[in-house]
Amino acid sequence: MTIKINLPVSEEEIRKLKIGDEVLLSGTMVTARDQAHKLMVEKKPDFIRPYLKDSVIYHCGPVVKKNENGEWEFVAAGPTTSSREEPYQADVIREYQVRGVIGKGGMGEKTLKGLQEVGAVYFHAVGGLGTLLAKRVVKVKEVFMLEEFGTPEAFWVIEVKDFPVVVTMDSHGNSLHKTVLEKSLEKSKKLLGID
Repeated sequence: MTIKINLPVSEEEIRKLKIGDEVLLSGTMVTARDQAHKLMVEKKPDFIRPYLKDSVIYHCGPVVKKNENGEWEFVAAGPTTSSREEPYQADVIREYQVRGVIGKGGMGEKTLKGLQEVGAVYFHAVGGLGTLLAKRVVKVKEVFMLEEFGTPEAFWVIEVKDFPVVVTMDSHGNSLHKTVLEKSLEKSKKLLGID
């Protein structure tokens, strides 16, 4: 059964989620990559704070176009690899009270502890579906640091409708990424005859 979540979302609702849950997100979320995460940890800018509280960060470097009416439109919005944000993510989750992070590939122990502490989850988005995921972005509400960081690294504040994700790290200390890695290593040792 698919779970529908409207953003912003409460800690209580997020703590009900478990790894493997399929979720459709609707509401406001923010794209943020390397430079944005570094800025959020080192400078703690207030301009992004209201958009992140009880909402979601999307690890995404979108392809965008500006329409004749001056409004931005997402052309492609596929997830980027999340592990690059591991040094920053737990601190960002705590500082901004973020309830979810979307990306691909999962994250490490530091982020997993941050998810448990704050009451947040890691959502996995399917890579390779950038144009289809862009269709779930119904509006670009704001963009910050566009001139300073460039299009992929800017903060894009977007409104989404039924954005499809799967919970792969939950607020209870479970990580599907960690489980898959452990089982894969165990299987490979058996195949290679290593004890």
